[in-house]
Amino acid sequence: MAARRAVTFTGIRFENPFLLSSAPPTESENNILRAFEAGWGGVVVKTIGLHPVVNVVGAKTKFFRTTPDDNHVSMKKRAGAALHGSWNWELISDKPLDWWVPRIRRIKAAFPTRVVIASIMAGSGTDKELKAWQTLTRAVQDAGADGIECNFSCPHMDRKDMGSNIGKDEGLCSVVTEAVKEVSRIPVWTKLTPATQDIVVEAAACFRGGADAMVSSNTFPSLPLIDPESLEFEINVDGFVSTGGMGGPAILPMSLANMVRMTQAFPDRSFSGIGGVSDFSQALSYFLLGAGTVQVCTAAMLDAAVGPNVIRRLNAGLDAFLERNADKGWTSVEDFRGLRRDRVKLQSQIRRPDGDGYAGGYEPVEGYAAPDEVALKA
Repeated sequence: MAARRAVTFTGIRFENPFLLSSAPPTESENNILRAFEAGWGGVVVKTIGLHPVVNVVGAKTKFFRTTPDDNHVSMKKRAGAALHGSWNWELISDKPLDWWVPRIRRIKAAFPTRVVIASIMAGSGTDKELKAWQTLTRAVQDAGADGIECNFSCPHMDRKDMGSNIGKDEGLCSVVTEAVKEVSRIPVWTKLTPATQDIVVEAAACFRGGADAMVSSNTFPSLPLIDPESLEFEINVDGFVSTGGMGGPAILPMSLANMVRMTQAFPDRSFSGIGGVSDFSQALSYFLLGAGTVQVCTAAMLDAAVGPNVIRRLNAGLDAFLERNADKGWTSVEDFRGLRRDRVKLQSQIRRPDGDGYAGGYEPVEGYAAPDEVALKA
C-alpha cells in the first residue's frame, strides 16, 4: 500500500501527500529529522528571513478548548474539554539564514527521498527587498531544498510590506513571485492569507508571477478571550496583546471554502491545503475539493511536537480509503482529487421548493416568516 500513497506535486515526488506546515514543529533540524523518522512525506521549514526576529516574552502558542455542555471556549485546561483551535503570535524563525543552510543540507543528506520545502520571507517595498527574496531563494536551493514556499501570509508582521500585507495586495503578490521565479530552479509555492476580500484575486496574481502552486491558507487573525474573573486576556504580556493567528479544527470549514474557490477558478493548477487536519477524514475533504497535498500544524504540535500518531492515522486512513474504493479503480489520490469540487455552487443555484408557495426569495413581508394573523388581530 505504501507505493499507492505517493503523489507527484509541482513535479516533486512525495512518498505520501502529507506535510508538516511551516510552524513550530519545523523550527529545528532535530524536529524535522524526527518528523521524517515518523513518516511525514514532507516538511515546510519554519519561515527563514534576513531580518532579525525577536519574539514576545512568555508563551507564543496556546490552545483553545471547549466543553460540550455549555460550549464554553477558553485556553484554560478543563476536564472533559475538547480541542477547539490553536492560537499563536509567533513570528518567523529567529534563526538566521546561515544557521539554516547547513541544516537543510544535512537533513536532505539524511533523508534524500523526503521533501524539504523552504519557506522564505522578506519585504517588498524596494528593489533591495526584492533582492532579499532572491538571496534567500538562491541560498536554500543551493542547500538542497526541493521547493520554495513564499510566505505572503504571516498575520503577525507590523511592516506594511511583509507577510499577510503582501498577500492582501495583488500587485505585490505578482511582483514578489516574479522576483523569486527569476532566480529559482525549483518549484515555487505561495502561501496566502485568509484575511483578504477575495483570495482568488491574489491567487491569480501569484500565478501571473509564475507560481507553481498555491498554499491555502495561513491562520485567521484573531484575539484570545478575556477571562471573566480577572478581566485580562488569557494570553498577554504586561496586560497587552496583539492579534494572532487562529488555527486548528475551528478554521476547517472556512479553509475549505477558500480552497474550493481557488480550485474552481483554476482547476488545472496545483494547491496544497492547510487548516484543521488531524486525520484522513479532514484531509479527504481537501483532496475531494482539488488539493494535491495537505499540510498539518495544530494536531502535530499536540502529538509529541511532530505528530507521529497523526501521520500514522493519515497514512492508514488513505490506505483504507483506497482499499474500500478499489472497485472504482482508484489507486492513488489523483484518482479522486477534485471529485466534489463541482458540487459547490452559488447559493442562488441551489434548488428551491416547487409550487406557488415560493416567490424566489422575494416575499411581500420582510423577515423569515409571514405575519401571524392571530397576533395581529389581538
